[in-house]
Amino acid sequence: MSSSDCIFCKIVAGDIPCRSIYEDDWLLSFYDIHPVTPIHALVIPKQHLTSLDDLAGTDRSLAGVLLERTAFIARQLGIASSGYRTIVNTGSDGGQEVAHLHLHLLGGGRVGPMVARHP
Repeated sequence: MSSSDCIFCKIVAGDIPCRSIYEDDWLLSFYDIHPVTPIHALVIPKQHLTSLDDLAGTDRSLAGVLLERTAFIARQLGIASSGYRTIVNTGSDGGQEVAHLHLHLLGGGRVGPMVARHP
């Protein structure tokens, strides 16, 4: 998929509206349209990377900013003190639904336990 076909790239470009939470030169954060917790934000780099697997050594600064700003956004949303979960789904087996690297920030209430599924 090219970045011109990517829904998140279209959101970054302003072609598709979102409920923005935070934006800077590196990334954009907005509320997920299908929340699974009371607070469900997405944090996406403005640069199109298909998945976490596409990060290279040259992307170390971006990866650091993505994590640091996610913690900042959690504090801004008032969920840092009680706790939150971050998830990065990678590839179809990992549950990735949009082919643009993104981090889910979940909180605002008890987040259920992670359950491993075994074949």
